[in-house]
Parts: sequence; C-alpha cells; structure tokens
Amino acid sequence: MTGHLYEWLSLAIRWLHVIAGIAWIGDSFYFMWLDASLQRDEQTPAEVKGESWSVHGGGFYRVIKFQTAPDAMPAKLHWFMWQAYTTWLSGFALLTVVYWLQAKAWMLTPGGVATPGGAVGVGFATVFGGFAVYHLLCKSPLGRKPVLLGAVLLAFAAGVAWGLGELISARAAYIHVGAMIGSWMAGNVAMVIIPNQRRIVAALMNGGEPDRAWAAESKLRSTHNNYLTLPVIFVMISNHYPSTYGHEHAWLVLVGLFAIGAFTRVFFNLKNAGRVVGWMLPVAAVAYIGLAVATRPAVVEPTGEVVTWAQVEPLIARHCRSCHSATPTHHIFKTAPNGVTYDTPAQVQAKAALIKARAVDTATMPLANETNMTAEERALLGAWIAGGAPIPE
Repeated sequence: MTGHLYEWLSLAIRWLHVIAGIAWIGDSFYFMWLDASLQRDEQTPAEVKGESWSVHGGGFYRVIKFQTAPDAMPAKLHWFMWQAYTTWLSGFALLTVVYWLQAKAWMLTPGGVATPGGAVGVGFATVFGGFAVYHLLCKSPLGRKPVLLGAVLLAFAAGVAWGLGELISARAAYIHVGAMIGSWMAGNVAMVIIPNQRRIVAALMNGGEPDRAWAAESKLRSTHNNYLTLPVIFVMISNHYPSTYGHEHAWLVLVGLFAIGAFTRVFFNLKNAGRVVGWMLPVAAVAYIGLAVATRPAVVEPTGEVVTWAQVEPLIARHCRSCHSATPTHHIFKTAPNGVTYDTPAQVQAKAALIKARAVDTATMPLANETNMTAEERALLGAWIAGGAPIPE
C-alpha cells in the first residue's frame, strides 16, 4: 500500500507541476510576443508605448501598453505570479518526493557521494546556492551586459552540471541543474518582478511617479525567464532519454542542448518583432543533429563467439527482474516501470534494443547501478544482442 500511495502522490504533484508550468510558460511566450507586436503611429499618445490588435476565438482584442504606468489605477488589475509560484512549489515538492526522499535509489552512484544525506545536501545547495549566484551576477555590473552575462551563466551552469556529475547520478544531476534554473526563474518573479510591480502600483496610488528603472529591471528578468524556458523543458523530459544523461560527457551534452534551446528562442523572439533571421533555425537543427551524431554509442560488432541465453539469463535475473517483472521485489517499484517485464525469454528478446540502449550503451540501468553490474557483464549482454539475441525454441 505504501508504494501505491507514493505513486499516486507523485502523480498528483507531477500533474500539478506540468499544468502550472504550461500556464507560466504560456504567459511568458504570450507577453514576449505581445511586447514585440506593439506598434505606434502619429495618433498614439505620448504616455503609450504601443498597442496591438489580435483576433482569437471569434473575437477582437486591443491591448495597450503604457510607457511606465497609467495616470490612475484601474478598478481591476490582473497579476501574473501564481503560475510561477505554483510551478516552483510543485517542482520542489516533486524533487523532494522523487529524489530526496528516495536518494539511495535515484541519486547515488558508484564513486559518488557516499550517503543519501550527502546527496540531498548537494542537491539543496545547488537549488538555493545556484539562485544566490545568479542573483548576485544580475545585480553586478555584468548584469548590464546581456550577452556577456548569458555566456557567464552558461559557463556557470556547465560547471554545476560537471560537478554534480562527479558527485551524484547523471540523471539526478540533470534534474538538479533544471531545478536550479527553475529557481532562477521563480526567484526573478518573487524577488524582482512582483516587488517592482508593487512599487509601481504603490507609487501610482500615492499620486507619485513610478521609477522607470523598476519596470526596466522587471522586463529584463522576465526576458531572462523567456530564454530559459526551452532548456528547462528539456530537463523535465530528459529522464526519458538516457543517450543524453548517460553519455560519458553528460554535462557537455546538457550545455549543448541548453545553448540550442536558448538560441532557438532567440529566433522566435526576433521573428515576433518582425525580424526573420532565416539561418538561425537551420543552424540550430544542424547543431542538434551534430550533437546526436557525436553522442552515438560505439557499434558492438559480433565477435563470432556464440553467447547463449543460458549465459544471459542469470544477468537478467540479477540485475533487471527486481523491477521489471509482473511481481517486482524492488523496494520502490510495485509495478514494472513503463510496463516492461523480463519474466520470459521472449519478453527479453523483444526488448533487446531497449536493453542495449540502457544497460550496454549508456549504462544507466540498473538504476544507480544498485546491483553493481560490471563492465564485463554489460559486454556479455551486448555480445548476445549483437549476435541476434537468440533464445531457446
């Protein structure tokens, strides 16, 4: 029952996290587009930065943006913050439930941090310490040089990814880098954007003139968030793709995909502003393909030695069936992950390509190598698959 309740709790938190994330990222994409679509003409009042017309769902919409703020507060003002807060809070809860409370299964790796408590400490420091570093960099003179700041932040994320990869499992390292960047984004909302907007509103209500620097800083941090969306989305789905986090230089793969994601976002932001830079998407596509080619696993050629099912079956029993069975014995999984079972020779043969990808090419299975599968055992399994994965008739 404990495993059943844990699974449903994890589902509820993950579902909430995805819903809130969609709402937050949707807001970010929309408002970046809206800012880029604003136009002025000779009739536009001086206090108005621009306006945008759109049609959706059979209705017409007219949106006006003021240079700083209107002369008086409207009766109803819509705020956009709970999407960000809910995304971060549900993400933090998910990180806690899935990784920190189950650190032995998900975070430890041979040669890494010795204890679950140490791994959790590293993760906690990454999430909160990472935001502190980001915030200080933005507040420094470097914050006034966007391109240089972006390069420094990418280098910082690369260093964190490399360091985590030396201490905890690669899969957990990816998730914690994503949690760190998600904390940058949520921190921007909670500590810069919303406080500055409250200052603007308070100044208006007191009959004063809002400081334009407040709006400029909020806009800058909101732009940061927009460029970070695609890298964070990749991290959210990365656990499904062991060829990324399972590579021997996983931190470089992560940095490459981050750069491709942010670069792609630059293209769309320029396009929304009416400037189509045609070469950017092809360059991003070529970079993506190049990364896929560079990370391809080595081809295991048949050696001529016949590896039999009798040699392979003990490996499957020792390293796979505690999770991948109709009746798992693993302390976390009470049903086979993704419904994949290896109870019969035919089931194993049918999933030979998956086994090769996970256990041979990337060594991401068994989970955190908790059964201590050796390189020799992986090679034997690979040779069996390369030889056609024969099973008894």
